[in-house]
Amino acid sequence: MSRLFEPYTLRSLTVPNRVWMAPMCQYSAETSGPEAGVANDWHFAHYAARATGGTGLVLVEATAVAPEGRISPADLGLWNDTQTEALRRITGFLKSQGTVAGIQLAHAGRKASTDRPWKGGSPLGPEAEGWQPVGPSPVAFAEGHPVPSELTTEEIAEVVGQFADAARRALAADFEVAEVHGAHGYLIGEFLSPHSNRRTDAYGGSFENRVRFALEVVDAVRAVWPDELPLFFRISATDWLAENGWTADDTVRFAALLREHGVDLLDVSSGGNAAGVTIPVGPGYQVPFAARVKAETGLPVAAVGLITEAEQAEKILANGEADAVLLGRELLRSPSWARQAARALGGEVQVPRQYHRSV
Repeated sequence: MSRLFEPYTLRSLTVPNRVWMAPMCQYSAETSGPEAGVANDWHFAHYAARATGGTGLVLVEATAVAPEGRISPADLGLWNDTQTEALRRITGFLKSQGTVAGIQLAHAGRKASTDRPWKGGSPLGPEAEGWQPVGPSPVAFAEGHPVPSELTTEEIAEVVGQFADAARRALAADFEVAEVHGAHGYLIGEFLSPHSNRRTDAYGGSFENRVRFALEVVDAVRAVWPDELPLFFRISATDWLAENGWTADDTVRFAALLREHGVDLLDVSSGGNAAGVTIPVGPGYQVPFAARVKAETGLPVAAVGLITEAEQAEKILANGEADAVLLGRELLRSPSWARQAARALGGEVQVPRQYHRSV
């Protein structure tokens, strides 16, 4: 039997296969007013297409826990009940297709308040629906980006509470997987790395201090997330810096702590916290980071990063390098990738009755 199409169980939740959709922002919500951050028809059609294509788990894009936590004004949010109800429409359809619905909870930190990528992605000021970003330290992400306001300890506690509140809303919206976004140079990742965290208090300096905020968020989310449902954490395994950055060794050490704090799976990506670095991009280039975490900590992992071919994905699982694969751009190109891969590997996925003529 194809490993890619074996079910996978975490806690009491069984995902029908190991083809999972990585969270990818759509930058398509209303930017202001009562519909700000609310999922709309675009989001429904986007996620529904991947469910009808056989994807086992769909992780809805980075969803901000507070307005100032959005990457762009057009990001999804989960800080009010209107947003919750709109997402419930999506989760209901995903479940009807046998797909597990997950959501990534996020705060963009110093990388917040930027324009949509197809408009350049530049920082936005208050005159263009932007706002003042926050971060662990007053260190800008890159030249031309604003210096973030340094969060006080009281404000850090508020953000922790916002993650917990968003997790409660995610549960009310019928999601079955919650993922804490600690990757790609957004707020939690900014605290982890000495490149962006220059604090001298209990949240900066030593490794133990730099991971404190992340573990507080995990604890707060785990406290409101049901024991029978899994919690994921997305990590950037390395900043790709020669020095003074977050490293693969740090990731392994941190993964062991996450496991102790109730995280069930590590979603292993890389980069995003340091501008202008050289990343050796190639097919499966991040898989070794996931494989190392799995081998050295026993924590289940999902691999992501230029996984495009069915045989490639199957080999990653067969070699024990990961427990599942997360597809990003490939699922944008081919919404029915899972169905096509099942045909190639002799696996099975649920096919909508309306599409049986395509089998």
